[in-house]
Amino acid sequence: MPHVDLSQEPGAVQRIFQALGLAGPGEPVAAEPMAGGVSSGIYRVALRSGDWCIKQALPRLKVAKDWVVPVERVFHEVDWLRTAHAVAPAHVPPVVGEDRATGSFVMPFLGQGHRNWKSLLLAGDADPGVARQVGDVLGQIHAATADRADIAARFETGHLFHSLRLEPYLEEAARVHPQLADRLLGLVERTAGTRRVLVHGDVSPKNILVGPQGPVLLDAECAWFGDPAFDLAFCLNHFLLKAAHRPAGAARLMQCFRSFTQAYGPRVSWEDGASVDSRAAALLPGLALARIDGKSPVEYLDEATRERVRRFASTLLGAGPGRLDDLAQRWALEFAP
Repeated sequence: MPHVDLSQEPGAVQRIFQALGLAGPGEPVAAEPMAGGVSSGIYRVALRSGDWCIKQALPRLKVAKDWVVPVERVFHEVDWLRTAHAVAPAHVPPVVGEDRATGSFVMPFLGQGHRNWKSLLLAGDADPGVARQVGDVLGQIHAATADRADIAARFETGHLFHSLRLEPYLEEAARVHPQLADRLLGLVERTAGTRRVLVHGDVSPKNILVGPQGPVLLDAECAWFGDPAFDLAFCLNHFLLKAAHRPAGAARLMQCFRSFTQAYGPRVSWEDGASVDSRAAALLPGLALARIDGKSPVEYLDEATRERVRRFASTLLGAGPGRLDDLAQRWALEFAP
């Protein structure tokens, strides 16, 4: 679809909110840009009807390397939000409405009382209780959607998942590290071929708000019916990287790692939990390496730490699959203060 940039088209924003019945006739509608995110334009709109957030998918992601993805992914995000909200309504916001002409949708603005989990973790506030809740909510969503043919049919989005996750992360890392390419491309092949649950695809602390009722999951534009191990590894990777960044807080972050897996594990009912654990453990070092040398590197590691992560992730990747607990113990020892 042709891209209509909402930041340059105030009339389009006015039309959307009036069509949804959220703005009265003649009521001014002003969209305030919000910070954060590389793949979407996100705006806050304060009206008499309430405080709202409108999100629009961007055709070109805001990263240094070239990364272009169809904006139609936003409608799969809407579908994920609605599906997951039905499973965990306290932890996934409702969608108020969508606008196909601009590739955007509206949901309530989650402001006062909600804090970004990434910001909390980087500030040293690593609460294992929050990690436990995130693991439990993710497990609930996976279990409720497991092996559902109707959901699998709606989320035939493997091409988008490849463009948003497998190519810019694992395949890009394989290009940078040809000596590890067989291992990394093997992870791509297995992940792409495993289709069991509704995957969020970006379970990152930056996409989770911590509110009065616990964590709230956002930004599901990578949604795909696929391998639950990817969601598991993608989130756990952030505890590892932040432990490398903040050695003084590593013990608490690794406790978050364990709390997450301990809450998630009992929710696995669609297959042997050890199989999910093994696939996640195999993915983790590949994803850690990808956040150094992929298309979306983490911004908070200095060059010395990046090199340490690069070396150790390569070692773990070369060692082959293991268990999440064992990997966490090795990581903690490597990056202990």
